[in-house]
Amino acid sequence: MKSTRTSRAARIRRHERVRKTVGGTAERPRLAVYRSLAHIYAQVIDDARGHTLAAASDAEAALRGASGSKTERAKAVGAALAKKAMAAGVTRVVFDRGGNRYHGRVRALADAAREAGLQF
Repeated sequence: MKSTRTSRAARIRRHERVRKTVGGTAERPRLAVYRSLAHIYAQVIDDARGHTLAAASDAEAALRGASGSKTERAKAVGAALAKKAMAAGVTRVVFDRGGNRYHGRVRALADAAREAGLQF
C-alpha cells in the first residue's frame, strides 16, 4: 500500500514538472485545478501579472448545497468557473491539471467548462 506522503510528493513533483512549460498569459490564462479529498477548487490565473481572474469551488456558498457525487459537484464547479471567466472576458485558457491524472473529477470539471464555453 502506498503511503500518503509519497503519493502527495509525487503529485507535487508532477505539478512542478508541468508548470515549467504551462503558463498563463493575458491572452490565454491558466485554468488551475486543485483536488482535495473532499472538495475541488479551480481558478483562472494570469501568470504574467500574477492575478486570479476567476475562481470557483464546491466549498463556496453558491455551490455548497449541491447534492450528488463529488464528480457531479466538479461538473457544477466547472460550469460556474466558465461563467465567471466569460464574465471577466476570458474565452481561451490553458488547462493545468495540477499533477493529477486527467480522469474522474478533474476531467468532469474540464468537460463542464468546455461545454459552458471555455476553449482549451
